[in-house]
Amino acid sequence: MCQHRVPCPSADATDREAAKVIVTFCEQGWSLLCNGVIIFEDTGELLPDGTLIEPHRGPAVHALAA
Repeated sequence: MCQHRVPCPSADATDREAAKVIVTFCEQGWSLLCNGVIIFEDTGELLPDGTLIEPHRGPAVHALAA
């Protein structure tokens, strides 16, 4: 699927989020990566096979300071 000179990670790779953004819809909160993964603002993901990845952002910076 990826046509970049150095191929981006595939949708099933652990580093799939490193793929290049093809199109982004900021007003809707999601972007399509060249490997077919849709990433959402809340860090959730939708893989090309329909698998959902729950949001996985770390704790808020202010929570770490406590």
